Amino acid sequence: MTGITITLTTILSLLGLGIAYFYMNKVKSVPLDLGLEEEQSSRLKYIHSAIANGAMAFLKQEYKFLTVFMLCFALIIAILIDDHHTAGVREGIFTAIAFIFGGFISIASGYIGMKVATQGNARTTVSAKKDISDAFEVALNSGAVMGFALVGLATLGLVVIYVVMNLLLPADLPNYVRMEIIAGFGLGGSTIALFARVGGGIFTKAADVGADLVGKVEQGIPEDDPRNPAVIADNVGDNVGDVAGMGADLFGSCAESTCAAMVISAIAFAGDPNALLYPILISAVGIPVSLITKLLVKVKTEADVAPALMKLLIISSAIMAVVMYFFTTMLIPESFLLNGEQYTAMGVYGCFLSGLVAGLAVGLLTGYYTSENYNPVKEVAKSCETGVATNIIYGLALGYKSTVLPYLCIAVSIFVSWELAGMYGVAIASLGMLGTLVIALTIDAYGPVADNAGGIAEMVGLEKEVRRRTDILDSAGNTTAAIGKGFAIGAAILTSLALFAAFITTASNLMEENGASEPLAMSLLDPVVYVSLFVGAVLPFLFTAMTMKSVGKAAFDMIEEVRRQFKTIPGIMEGTGDPDYAECVAISTRAALREMIAPGILIMGTPLVAGFLFGVEAVGGILAGSLVAGGVLAIASSNSGGAWDNAKKFIEAGNMGGKGSEEHKAAVVGDTVGDPLKDTSGPSLNILIKLSAILSLVFAPFFVQYGGILLG
Repeated sequence: MTGITITLTTILSLLGLGIAYFYMNKVKSVPLDLGLEEEQSSRLKYIHSAIANGAMAFLKQEYKFLTVFMLCFALIIAILIDDHHTAGVREGIFTAIAFIFGGFISIASGYIGMKVATQGNARTTVSAKKDISDAFEVALNSGAVMGFALVGLATLGLVVIYVVMNLLLPADLPNYVRMEIIAGFGLGGSTIALFARVGGGIFTKAADVGADLVGKVEQGIPEDDPRNPAVIADNVGDNVGDVAGMGADLFGSCAESTCAAMVISAIAFAGDPNALLYPILISAVGIPVSLITKLLVKVKTEADVAPALMKLLIISSAIMAVVMYFFTTMLIPESFLLNGEQYTAMGVYGCFLSGLVAGLAVGLLTGYYTSENYNPVKEVAKSCETGVATNIIYGLALGYKSTVLPYLCIAVSIFVSWELAGMYGVAIASLGMLGTLVIALTIDAYGPVADNAGGIAEMVGLEKEVRRRTDILDSAGNTTAAIGKGFAIGAAILTSLALFAAFITTASNLMEENGASEPLAMSLLDPVVYVSLFVGAVLPFLFTAMTMKSVGKAAFDMIEEVRRQFKTIPGIMEGTGDPDYAECVAISTRAALREMIAPGILIMGTPLVAGFLFGVEAVGGILAGSLVAGGVLAIASSNSGGAWDNAKKFIEAGNMGGKGSEEHKAAVVGDTVGDPLKDTSGPSLNILIKLSAILSLVFAPFFVQYGGILLG
């Protein structure tokens, strides 16, 4: 049975890429002028081209910056991580190769998802002229390209880097060192996610805030009115933040969780390559499971849309639970030893199941707290009756309260998995939460496609029935987008804990090899650990402050530009003058690239400085502090922002005075406050807690050899 895991994972990965290619062609086969008059067709093609070109222009500028950064950081990895295992092997060079490869795969994933999302939005619009079923299928197929392509590339990339490193590295190199080098792949993916999430979030919120405050509040025009100069930048932002950014985020989670599990499994399954590579197979198995799920769920009427998206999550989770039982018992030994404790294959399956259930629970709870169909959001909407202040108070209270149950679900999953299979069990639980990653990405990328489709219908001036259908798609997408953010945060928390466990395992082994007199102990009675916990706990708040201020600065530039255009371009309000959309896209691009640098330095610099000055214990304390505090803040921020957004939409649907009422104005302000929380700071905190952990794992040899210079 030797090699069955690699063979099967490779086949399933290629299947995923093939499915993505099929759905890409299916989306592109829909004519852009389907059912449109000549003038409408011309207008739609112009808007579609402006959105697509704006998104690609931003990605091009961002990727130029990232290429330079990746090469420079790869050089740092190669220099700082020395040979300490086998003569003639410089671990840093091979880790740098894995790092660049992981970054390249992440960039490719984001590019594919963005390309198809910008192709799918206008085609969803024209399909909505026919019926809701066709429009839903186009939007979902667009999301499916992102889901299948990203997971296929992630799992195939992990197999390739494993095989290549096995060929390049000496046979007598310890297996856990081999996996430590491969962890560079996860670091590369997570580094791209940092800038994609932060940069994309700043871009989209600068445009969104500028469009809302000047267009809706000051000028009193609809959200997607073509007279608003920032409207194209707003649509571009939906793609760069919620498609490329979310994709890079979850690509990082998938790669990092897998690397963490493999670092630990290298100790337990050193002589069993099938069990060793079992973590890669988990994500790969999700590919055919997700295809079956997608084929089972259909939409025929408008009432089917929202339930269909929820069915995709639930059905795929149920099928994964059954399928992984057989793969786990086939690939994992009936019993095995890890750190002196004996565990079983059924225990490992229990860990997978606990993560899978916890992920589904966190997603459903997020939906409860952020959907206008339930009381929490209705209470926030009702608070608008007494003005902006009470709306802000209720939204913040909802966010804080919404952290409790998701955190308890995650805590239960951690406890169960730790009891069943120790640190390895926690890593498998994180992969269990990501078991339905294809579907999670599909429904998440569906959201901005549907949102853009509604905006395009408004800008083209299509009949109200088309906009009504796209609004139904968008409303369901808003709920699933909030669920996707909750899912991503939950996955980030478990991924970070798995990486933390892998870091402690690696550091302990390295210290033992270097002849340490005492094993690594992370005791709260150690002042270095205790103080570094405090430092780690404040990092998420500093990071949030930096990203929110960045959005504020970028939005200020956007607001000034939109106001200038309304004042200086003749006939803009009458519809006879054309706004300068390109300048608004350029403002968001410049602001995003400028403002993402400082938060990036904070995240990547903190563990490196702490490890060099104070040693491994300080790094461990910072990771633990930022993990606990960052997860709570991420959930609270994301859910507050989502609740404010849907409270506004609840009022716009005709409740409590409807559009233009005082309640609506209060809700718009609340939504504007919540925008940087739910789309920039909240989701970006995922990257903070994951990137710090994977960076620490990769640089563990450096910390052990050279760290703690101030402590002797």
